[in-house]
Amino acid sequence: MQRLRKFGKNLYDNRIWLLMIMPGFIWLIIMKYLPMFGQVMAFKDFRFHPDGFFASVYHSEWVGFENFRFLFSTNDAYIITRNTVFYNLVFIILGLFLAVGVAIILSELTKQKLAKIYQTGMLFPHFLSWVVVSYFVFAFLSVDRGLFNSVLEMFNMDPVSWYNESAYWPYFLVAISQWKGVGFGSIVYLAAIVGIDRTYYEAAMIDGASKWQQIWRITIPMIMPLIIILTILNIGSIFSADFGLFYQVPRDSGPLYSVTNVIDTYVYRGLMSMGDIGMSTAAGLYQATVGFILILLTNYVVRKIDEENALF
Repeated sequence: MQRLRKFGKNLYDNRIWLLMIMPGFIWLIIMKYLPMFGQVMAFKDFRFHPDGFFASVYHSEWVGFENFRFLFSTNDAYIITRNTVFYNLVFIILGLFLAVGVAIILSELTKQKLAKIYQTGMLFPHFLSWVVVSYFVFAFLSVDRGLFNSVLEMFNMDPVSWYNESAYWPYFLVAISQWKGVGFGSIVYLAAIVGIDRTYYEAAMIDGASKWQQIWRITIPMIMPLIIILTILNIGSIFSADFGLFYQVPRDSGPLYSVTNVIDTYVYRGLMSMGDIGMSTAAGLYQATVGFILILLTNYVVRKIDEENALF
């Protein structure tokens, strides 16, 4: 009883902070935890029932791992897995270097007004939907009126049907992804850099350290724990692709499937064409499970190297 009273007193004393996090907590429960009960559909042959969703789940036949077998027994299994992992590895590595680099550059600007303008300009693409971005890209890559083909015609070169040439799209997708995300990714690192005690830099300048030496010996080591934590979290989503990037930007062009088809787009097309909810749920469960395992493994490796920088 005494522990219960103490717990109630702690809740009352921290009621303001609890109210502040309540909207996020409710969103987390509704959007992340409640849907987990639907994972049972990954092991069932889902069929709609007149009595509603829960009756449909209850009356659907158990099929075990049949949905997983169907998902990965197709000829496209290797392609979609390869594309998903390859792109995410590039996004994680390149995004890390660009985000940290941009944050360091912004922190070194002496004119704060210019720094805010640059930061706002780089952050703006993050708030654009992929549908809008796809039309921007189309303005460059359109066969008839695209900017790229107009430039090629100026040099008496033949226009390129960009949406039918898969060789160019790995570079396009990587560039577009970083253009859209690097501004937002640099915010966290910039906040960490701004929070570094300036006396470290003053002492380094007295010792004659150059700007590059200050960055390499002070800035990067001080933000390294944050870099490790964010990298671990990003590795957990290595089997999940940004649906809008791989579906909207290439405009669902069939000739580009070899380099744009990832697990998310493959499941979406399968769901739209076959209506196989069980297979779609199996893919989502597979992605979440692999991501969870990768987070545990990565965190285990970090703990072995430097326990203080581990996520948990």
